[in-house]
Amino acid sequence: MKKIITLFALSIIAINTFAQDDMLSMLDSTSAKKKHDKVIASFKDARIINAQTTETVKGGTMAFNITHRFGNIGVASNGGGHTLYGLDNVADIRFGFDFGLTDNITIGIGRSKQAELIDGFLKYRILTQTSDNHIPFSLALYCDMSYNPQAASVFYSGMADPAIDSTFKQSDLHRFSYTTQLILARKCGWRFSLELLPTYQHRNFVLANINTDNMAGETNDLLSIGGGFRFKFTKRIAFICDYFYTFSKYRTNNTANPYYMPLAVGIEIETGGHVFHLNFTNCAGIIENNFLPNTTDTWLKGGFKFGFNISRVFNVTRPK
Repeated sequence: MKKIITLFALSIIAINTFAQDDMLSMLDSTSAKKKHDKVIASFKDARIINAQTTETVKGGTMAFNITHRFGNIGVASNGGGHTLYGLDNVADIRFGFDFGLTDNITIGIGRSKQAELIDGFLKYRILTQTSDNHIPFSLALYCDMSYNPQAASVFYSGMADPAIDSTFKQSDLHRFSYTTQLILARKCGWRFSLELLPTYQHRNFVLANINTDNMAGETNDLLSIGGGFRFKFTKRIAFICDYFYTFSKYRTNNTANPYYMPLAVGIEIETGGHVFHLNFTNCAGIIENNFLPNTTDTWLKGGFKFGFNISRVFNVTRPK
């Protein structure tokens, strides 16, 4: 935990140092504006690629999101020409609906192909960065809960025969997982935005697996820290990237069950009411409750997948 706090503090200092000159020049050119003007569009979508952003859906509107992730591209990771470099396969698909209760509070639901996860979330934007640096960054809280409805034979796969342990009882509560994130973001001029995401995850049920290389056991709780950025080439095209590091002894140098840190890169294209993300990532799952504990492919062996995100916003209430 001390490592997370230290990294978080140093990153805040770095963000403010990087942005100071740029923000001061912005203030010089907008000195006539009203003080405490809010900085808008630090990011253009609710996610960079895998990572959440501080952006929320405007109150009274709904965003429909389709996220698609194909199979591995590299031959060493079961890709190659015979699978059209992963395009014949599907790692995950998610359909989601996000609704803005207010400009700062979004709720949403979604369904993923991987593990058949049904999830619901709440995102609350606590602070919004201002152009005069009165509030130097944006801050949001994100909470997600997912339910795994798979058949018991699949969900409990990998366990010893339940008949051996008569004390074990199956329960629907086992099927719930939870992710909580603080999202700290800063926009540095019109081109560059970046963010940090301290993350806590709890899974009600995990297999009692052991990393035989260091004898560490799997745990119900995971701590991670994510980071990401967006760099705009033009007003409508940007390069995007995000990464997560998970603090887990069980996942460290585990040769029997390898784990790799999720890394994603891509291009963002804005066309009117649509935002397209064309991306590559080594994680198969789309939501945090899938990709944070279960990224088992590595970029070094071609274990990265092509994917895309499409978002479309609709007005569902009359504007005031």
